[in-house]
Amino acid sequence: MGSESTTEIMGATGRALCEYGYADLTMQRIADESSVTSAAIHYHFDTKEELLNAFLDDLLERFESRVACEARDPRERLSEFLAAVFEKPSSENDDFPVALMELKAQAPHHDLFRERFIELDDAVRDVVETAVRDGIEAGYFDEVDPETVAYVVATIINGSHVRMVALGEEPDRTREAVERTLARYIGWTPSQGVTA
Repeated sequence: MGSESTTEIMGATGRALCEYGYADLTMQRIADESSVTSAAIHYHFDTKEELLNAFLDDLLERFESRVACEARDPRERLSEFLAAVFEKPSSENDDFPVALMELKAQAPHHDLFRERFIELDDAVRDVVETAVRDGIEAGYFDEVDPETVAYVVATIINGSHVRMVALGEEPDRTREAVERTLARYIGWTPSQGVTA
């Protein structure tokens, strides 16, 4: 299947997942959201779970590319990470938060989904832990356990995702909470900027 078709199927999967939820999602409903036939989708994906696993891989890949930062300064890495995590959706039809929540709800029942979410959590914690460790070594941050800070930040981010999707809460409130948490743990927040 060409990358254009795959991209279209992934987009259609996200739209259908948001509209119908996991339980009522069918290959036909995904096909209805695209120009690809249900038969063509079945040809490339034997089951709904296989398609959703590919969709989850795509979502996680997009998320990981958003949070990837190559800045040398650990303060810049943390700032860019938070900007990516709390970036406003590009449109009202951005399927990322709702689709992710639908699949998170299935993780206890589907090992492949759970594995992807463990990978996502590991990626989030790794970015924060590495930046905090590097910041301590460079003398920018207070002496703390980087693993604990990363765990707390990842937990707050996960909670904010639930609050945003289920309660309609704006992500800005959570970003402020993360910044206050960073101030308590490492003695620095992105609002302080990056100065030598």
